Amino acid sequence: MAILINLFEGIFKKKIQKSNLVELFPEVGFFDKNQKNELEKILGFKISEVRYYEQAFSHRSILRENDIASSNQRLEYLGDAILGMLIGEYLFSTLPKGQEGDLTKMRSAFVKNTTLAKCAKSLNLDQFLKIGQHAEKHLKKGFDSIMSDVMEALIASIYFDRGIEKTKEFVHNKMLPIMKNFKDQINKNYKSSLLEKYQALEKISPTYEVLKESGPDHNKEFLVGVYVNNSQIGQGQGKSKKSAEQDAAKNALEKVVSN
Repeated sequence: MAILINLFEGIFKKKIQKSNLVELFPEVGFFDKNQKNELEKILGFKISEVRYYEQAFSHRSILRENDIASSNQRLEYLGDAILGMLIGEYLFSTLPKGQEGDLTKMRSAFVKNTTLAKCAKSLNLDQFLKIGQHAEKHLKKGFDSIMSDVMEALIASIYFDRGIEKTKEFVHNKMLPIMKNFKDQINKNYKSSLLEKYQALEKISPTYEVLKESGPDHNKEFLVGVYVNNSQIGQGQGKSKKSAEQDAAKNALEKVVSN
């Protein structure tokens, strides 16, 4: 992890002086003392520069009604990259035998919009959202997308304000527990879930084998078995090998949970 952090800071900190960076975030006075204190309770640390967080919670619709420099879109872009790196490092270290494809799918499940929106709502971050009056009428329709953007922008704000270690601490202590509670909802990839389960239990990876193919070419049916240490732990059927593997992993997961 130290190598990743050094590389990350080499890219984003050494090339940009903090004093110059702060000037890109003018204070707009969105947060009063009470709001700042409330946000600090949620984050778990003291805020040094409130201006980063003011921009993180500024939806683009607010630009039309208030004289502020920019919305949270640029912060969202950076926060997405930072979160991807931190979740990628977490999966890499906790699943040492996980293959690239499986790790990529798991990371996607953790960082997709619906997951981040649930994190934002669970942390009650919606109370800090600054949005234009016109946009409020359409808030329900795109609320998950808006809060997902806020979550990513907030991560970038923490990074600018307190550095990569504090950002990692926030992701691990505040976000990951929520993500794991929503695991069944956020991760419909049963193969990835089964892999994670057995990596945690025994540091081994399940394997899949086609047991039977039936039906004409245009309407094939596959029967697949999933194995651990050469012992079958589940079977599944599907119209493709991939769907049959997912069904086999789903059935295996149900057995693991019930045991």
